[in-house]
Amino acid sequence: MKSREQQEAQPTGRVSTVVVDIEGTTSPTSSVREDLYGYTRARLPQWLSENADGAAASVLAETRELADRPEADPAAVAEILRGWLDSDVKAEPLKTAQGVICAEGFRSGALHGEFFPDVVPALTRWHDAGLRLYVYSSGSVRNQRDWFEFARGGSLSPLVSGYFDLSSAGPKREATSYDKISGAIGVAPERILFLSDHPDELDAAVAAGWSAVGVHRAGEPNPARAPHRWVETFAEVRP
Repeated sequence: MKSREQQEAQPTGRVSTVVVDIEGTTSPTSSVREDLYGYTRARLPQWLSENADGAAASVLAETRELADRPEADPAAVAEILRGWLDSDVKAEPLKTAQGVICAEGFRSGALHGEFFPDVVPALTRWHDAGLRLYVYSSGSVRNQRDWFEFARGGSLSPLVSGYFDLSSAGPKREATSYDKISGAIGVAPERILFLSDHPDELDAAVAAGWSAVGVHRAGEPNPARAPHRWVETFAEVRP
């Protein structure tokens, strides 16, 4: 039987746009960290070494600056980035490297976007009802696009109107990031619903005037926290 909070986790009918987080919300945290992070971690040293004068040049320079290691060679930079990856540091050069490396994995068939069973039916239903769907994740826009394009079972890209990351919108725990997204998509804050598993992100969205519903799934790490409303699946959300 649903709790009162679950029964009430229904935004008002004025919502025209739904923005979703990925890790822990649409997709298992384990699939992101084990698949994407693992793939990136294994390939970082070779990619940095082989592309030091090309695609990896900016990653090397930015990592050296952020780590205050101007002398670091590609092997040392790889270890710095691996450390950030293991600690879940949201650093731009790491996200850039991960985007390029994982793009190769998605296109080779080594990687696929993984989604909870309730997500695709809900996104399809909302899209067919005329709602605009966006993604806002700490992963790079490139990784987000690939996650949906190369979803296991078939592409979900036609359902999504756009993607936002830390570079295009800003930190997920700051209200100004949600203001920026609202302005970019041309939708009033009160007409946007945000779904995330992280209470701090819900706080920031609400501070920006958005509606927000927390998604707390069994086995996922982030606990539910008042005053937000929480659901266990997308099937319980009625935008």
